[in-house]
Amino acid sequence: MTSLGIVQDGDPVLRKQARPFALPEEAEDARRVVNELLSATERVAKAHNFGKGMGIAAPQIGIDRAAAIIRPQGAAEVITLLNPHVVESSPTTDDQYEGCLSFFDVRCLVPRPLELHVEHTDIDGERRITIFNDGVARLVAHEVDHLHGVLCKDHLPEGRTPIPVEQYKGTGSGWQYNQARP
Repeated sequence: MTSLGIVQDGDPVLRKQARPFALPEEAEDARRVVNELLSATERVAKAHNFGKGMGIAAPQIGIDRAAAIIRPQGAAEVITLLNPHVVESSPTTDDQYEGCLSFFDVRCLVPRPLELHVEHTDIDGERRITIFNDGVARLVAHEVDHLHGVLCKDHLPEGRTPIPVEQYKGTGSGWQYNQARP
């Protein structure tokens, strides 16, 4: 992933709180960062099949700004988040494996809420709350964490360690969710 321009674990930018945009005043800068994120996802998507979707946060391409994009599997449009933070999450969680572009050689079985309410800012400065569910909620949580200096391996329960990607059996397939839950 380094050759594709992805910052790797150990780089201090991955552990910093990303700087928020003052919107709409910094709209041009926000658009530039989002375009760089889109370019990075195109490069990475050409190198690997993401059966669960993918996301990338600005710190992962060395930019200390609060922007992330998510490409859910099968979705026509990307989700763009500027200055996001989780304002509410469901108490119901599940454990699923996650990969990270910044340490792509392992997978981490981590718990995540099945529903997230995320406050974020539009390019014109309007604040909004968007609700995400299941796999998209997991992708969004992973990227929002990056903007706060948190990596998915930080969510590993005590005694659980990442597994080498060679041992992971879910490459190229989607996450499984029970749609009949309460």
